[in-house]
Amino acid sequence: MALTEREKVVLSGIKEWENKLYDYRPNDLELTYDKYLERSFSLLPEHVQKQFFSALDSWLFHLHALIQGTQIQLDAKERILSAGRIFDENIEKLEDLRSLNIDQLKYIAQQQIARHRLYSFTQGGLAGTGGTILLGTDIPAAAVINIRVVQLIAMTYGYEVNNPFEMMTSLKVFHSATLPARLQSQGWDQLMNDLKEQEDFYFYEGEEDLTDISWLEQPIKQLFKGLAIILLRNKTLQGIPFVSMAIGAGSNYQLTRKVTDFAHNYYQMRYLLEKESNE
Repeated sequence: MALTEREKVVLSGIKEWENKLYDYRPNDLELTYDKYLERSFSLLPEHVQKQFFSALDSWLFHLHALIQGTQIQLDAKERILSAGRIFDENIEKLEDLRSLNIDQLKYIAQQQIARHRLYSFTQGGLAGTGGTILLGTDIPAAAVINIRVVQLIAMTYGYEVNNPFEMMTSLKVFHSATLPARLQSQGWDQLMNDLKEQEDFYFYEGEEDLTDISWLEQPIKQLFKGLAIILLRNKTLQGIPFVSMAIGAGSNYQLTRKVTDFAHNYYQMRYLLEKESNE
């Protein structure tokens, strides 16, 4: 099916964003940091490294499944379907959402994106108060918010995330979105290749390993943010640690902004490619 003029405009915008991924050039500091991180991990025995990343992958898989099965997520799915029925009263299941046009789907997705950016900003601000429990749960809470919003964007474009292919794809979208900027183009390429090479969109047939040394940069940034919060939490104005709260809120907001931009572009691209291929 040929794309409409509006869809061609949206596709052109995604292509421009895609070109920015490919055009990104790391600076000397990023390259030095990358080498230092690899050198540090290379000091560990290979089997220890494998066990560490295997455990990290397992944690992400279980977290994804836990979020996907919660009543909160099921309620969110119903809200997405209800939003879709505003445009087409015949929508009954997620796949039916693909009958909507790209602007209608973008409108529904942007509601989810705006809501989760606010959640992330608020959660980061609370962690920025320096409370032991809030700061200690910052990384898991940020992971929950960002994996959840990727799932909701996928559902908005008509993709259930409870079968093996869609589950693995949404995790890879989250993984690619949280990679350093210099590596995001590689993650994008892998996602696009998966779409081209996949024959059965139920069982996943590609590479199932997610995390590696390069992905650790984002969690390490979160740890450094936590350290900065601890050092600055005593700098208060009328008893409120505004500086540390601003660091926490700003950092987590930017992370969710990066994740949602990447995920939204991916699922829009997939929607448009599938529409174009359905002759």
